[in-house]
Amino acid sequence: MTEMSYLSVIERYHEFRNPIRELLKSIITGIADIDLIRDQDGQRQAMVSVCERYPFVKILYMLDEQGTQISEFSTLKDSEVSREHDVGLGRNRRNRPYFQQVQTHQGVIVTEPYLSSADSSLCLTAAMPLHCADGVSCYLVLDANLEALVSFLMGDTQRRRFEPLFKATYALLGLSLMGVVGLLMFNALSDLAMALIHPIETETDKLRPFSIIIVITLAMAIFDLAKTTLEEEVLMHKDVFRHSATRRTTTRFLASIIIAVSIEGLLLMFKSAMGATDHLYEAAFVMFSAALLTVALGAYVYLGARAEANLISTRKLSQTEKNYMEIEN
Repeated sequence: MTEMSYLSVIERYHEFRNPIRELLKSIITGIADIDLIRDQDGQRQAMVSVCERYPFVKILYMLDEQGTQISEFSTLKDSEVSREHDVGLGRNRRNRPYFQQVQTHQGVIVTEPYLSSADSSLCLTAAMPLHCADGVSCYLVLDANLEALVSFLMGDTQRRRFEPLFKATYALLGLSLMGVVGLLMFNALSDLAMALIHPIETETDKLRPFSIIIVITLAMAIFDLAKTTLEEEVLMHKDVFRHSATRRTTTRFLASIIIAVSIEGLLLMFKSAMGATDHLYEAAFVMFSAALLTVALGAYVYLGARAEANLISTRKLSQTEKNYMEIEN
């Protein structure tokens, strides 16, 4: 599965910063209990409960007053919670930014995104202090995968489960198109070899190079279509929630078609110039169609970009108003 780029994840984080932080604060506040300080089974049960509802949670652990880790429960690759609670036991984390922040604020804190040392993914950490009546205190810490968190908030979790199937299907289609390109190129090169071996004797022979060019042009258009399919749907991450991603794919597909149609129109023009005047009107209609496609594509790109710019501007304005109201309150 192609993962989101760090740039896309960071952009989404800044777009949904407040909801993300509020969600993490509510999760860690909901499971915070002073009984968790000494109850390892309770900690594991809390982790199981959280992972069932929030699949983006990676690690739940406890730190003592000096920042030494006293327990840890993490998720495995199949989203199950590990039964071991001493994976990071004894590690000193007092120099970690989240520990210094929670000591200073003595409340629930959420860090800014950072690269995890475990798997190099972007993650967030939420932490809060727990105090017992006998004076014993510690800190509850929760790590969350930022990319999975963004997908969860946007309702993209179910689609991402089927994404490998979609990519495999697109890969098969793209490779099939590549096979068609290979077949066309073989036929074109065979005709080219025959044209070089046998001299031009009739009027039909004079038009043979144009038929070769048509086949090569068709192969080029299909190759560009296959390359676009593999790049957009298999090799690159495609943000289905951004209009620009769909507009980019549509633009590349239509551009390939316009190039192929334009070259076909030019070839018909050349044939007409060499005496095949019956193709003149066909060439004119083909070139006119290519021009209309170009105008339509330009209008589509312009209107789509304007609509997305207005949408982003509206979101930023509403977010600014919300932040201003929070500051006043």
